[in-house]
This record gives sequence, C-alpha cells and structure tokens, in this order.
Amino acid sequence: MPKSDPTLKADLHQIDSVQCVTTEELPPDFYHEPPEGYSYWVESFKRNILAIWLQHPDHFNYTNDPVHTIWGFYNTKKREYYAPVNSKKCGDAVDISDTRPYTAMQLKLNPLEHALYSSGR
Repeated sequence: MPKSDPTLKADLHQIDSVQCVTTEELPPDFYHEPPEGYSYWVESFKRNILAIWLQHPDHFNYTNDPVHTIWGFYNTKKREYYAPVNSKKCGDAVDISDTRPYTAMQLKLNPLEHALYSSGR
C-alpha cells in the first residue's frame, strides 16, 4: 500500500479553501441604489443563480451578527430576476422595473391600489 504524501494533502486543502472564497458582483443591469445606510451583497445560490442580499444598518439585541434580508435572485444564464419566496427558494420571474430597492417581491394590489400607487412611475 503506497504511503500518502502530506504535502499533497496540504496543497489540496489550500485549493479547496481558495475555491470557497468567491466574490460575486451585482448584475450589470441592476440599477437600484441601496437606501441610505443599506448595502447590497451577492453570493452564489445555485449553479446559475445568484442571491442578492440587502444589508441593514440595524442590529438585533440578541446577536452581534449584521441584519440582512434577501432582495431576490438572478439567473446568470437567462439574465432574469426572480422574486424570493424566502431566502432558500426562488419565486416567479419579475421585470427589474417592477422591483423596489428593498425587495424584488411583487405587491399584490387590487385595481384601485394599482391605479393609485403605480402612477408615480
């Protein structure tokens, strides 16, 4: 039985740790500016899907971890945005112009609310 080479194991471990550290950028057509005090960050979600997160300036009393919420998802192959069902599940495809700086979730408005609130665009 051949002996294992500790040098090879160290090199493989270093390669794995380097591959885990990736920085993703916002999609090129993502035109929202973060609200004051907020920021966006992106991470890989699935093979062709990026998760776009909104970092809040607030802090919870029970943890020192920063507060963040899922803004939405982006498919890099199809170049489509998706509203989040939650932070672990993509919802329906949405038009970027129908999203807001805080979320890609769509408002469920009745016809009167739609006429009142969508006239500002």
